[in-house]
Amino acid sequence: MYKHLMPLALILFSAAILTGCLNGSPEEQMYTILEDVVDKENGFKDQQTPLVDLEKKEADIYSQIIKLGIKDYDKIVSLSDEALQNIDKREEHIKKEHDSIAEAKKEFEKVEDIVKEIEKEDIRNKAINLNNTMNDRFDAHETLYKAYIESMKIDRELYGLFKQKDLKMEDLQKQIDKVNKAYDKVMKENDKFNKLTEEYNQEKIEFYKSAGLKVS
Repeated sequence: MYKHLMPLALILFSAAILTGCLNGSPEEQMYTILEDVVDKENGFKDQQTPLVDLEKKEADIYSQIIKLGIKDYDKIVSLSDEALQNIDKREEHIKKEHDSIAEAKKEFEKVEDIVKEIEKEDIRNKAINLNNTMNDRFDAHETLYKAYIESMKIDRELYGLFKQKDLKMEDLQKQIDKVNKAYDKVMKENDKFNKLTEEYNQEKIEFYKSAGLKVS
């Protein structure tokens, strides 16, 4: 029997323009939007540590429960209720994270029309790649969010089972298998999201450099 922890998701980096701003150009407009997107995702960033802390707390509760026997039924029920409250808190944080990403996505949608106005083909192509990667990243986060919501539903079922006095070991193992399968999917989707975040961050640097924007 085991349960996974959700890995920490990567976040967007913010770049400071040092020199080379192009007044009113499509490139400068792109810069403004891209950095506004980072600000919109601050809510997402703020949820990462609390989520991981809650995951660790729940893992500890789970570990305590599986070490107890039927004679400790009241303790199992108490711990299960604590775990269920913990899941409710996780849900609050994951929904805040989702809302933050939705705001960032709405802001990023402004990029598409501006990309078409970039005159130099090589810079425009980098902007197009950047736009495509970010949209893939938003799609990946939506899939991750849905997988995580589903995993919490299965977690709730698990702690409901723990509270049954006549619980059969076979039924418990089946539910734990469902939990682990759900978390395997969460981790897979999280890895995909992180990979796209890394790609986007790198492509943003390349775009700024090609546009003549020296950044830190």
